[in-house]
Amino acid sequence: MQDNENRLFKFPKFKDLIIFEDDNLIVVNKPPFVASLDDRSGGEVNILRLAKKYHADAQVCHRLDKETSGILLIAKNPETYRLVSIEFERRRVTKIYHAIIGGTHTFDNLTVDLPILNQGNKNVSIDRANGKAAETIFNSLQYFQHYTLVECRPVTGRMHQIRIHLATQHAAIVGDSMYRGKPVFLSQIKKRGFSLGKGEEEQPIMKRFALHAKALAFSIDGKEYEFEAEYPKDFATLLKLLNKFDS
Repeated sequence: MQDNENRLFKFPKFKDLIIFEDDNLIVVNKPPFVASLDDRSGGEVNILRLAKKYHADAQVCHRLDKETSGILLIAKNPETYRLVSIEFERRRVTKIYHAIIGGTHTFDNLTVDLPILNQGNKNVSIDRANGKAAETIFNSLQYFQHYTLVECRPVTGRMHQIRIHLATQHAAIVGDSMYRGKPVFLSQIKKRGFSLGKGEEEQPIMKRFALHAKALAFSIDGKEYEFEAEYPKDFATLLKLLNKFDS
């Protein structure tokens, strides 16, 4: 995230992020540009710190990349944290992400199972010899002239898994410069009637990569949980403009 984005981003109240709460769990729709956990510098607002102010024993059960929006599970007690962690470890949590990718791609239950090596410092690579097993299933949901809305179901939970697996299919997420994804500018899709004022520089429609954790389903102690998170404003705006000018 760019430094100026930090200053521009106004964080909503933690209570407004909650989409579900009971005695054991808090489920939030994480905004983009907010870390899930404390980073090393420790100075920035993050979900864990806000959750602990709301409920002292709160623990974030998994993590999303800072730029990724969507569903995040928070346990209210150590036992729930343990049970949810086991479900993630045993790959019994159904995770659905939505991504907007460059190009038109027809994915019909495409399974990408390329091993991922985490080299530290947020550097990951596909490494068949030394990487850890990683599997993602992709399905195309909506086609535009130059872009595709894709459902991504990660079976494993490696760092940057969806992003790098899409990149191996020459289908990088828009705005994901780390994996050669290019941002979308209104001038690219709206050919007529687009103009900038004198001295203005055009900004991308989304100032991050277009990835959203849309849905999550699992069960603990025989109780079924299923959640869905609405798109944040920037993701919804990009889809709206693609529908209007690139369909």
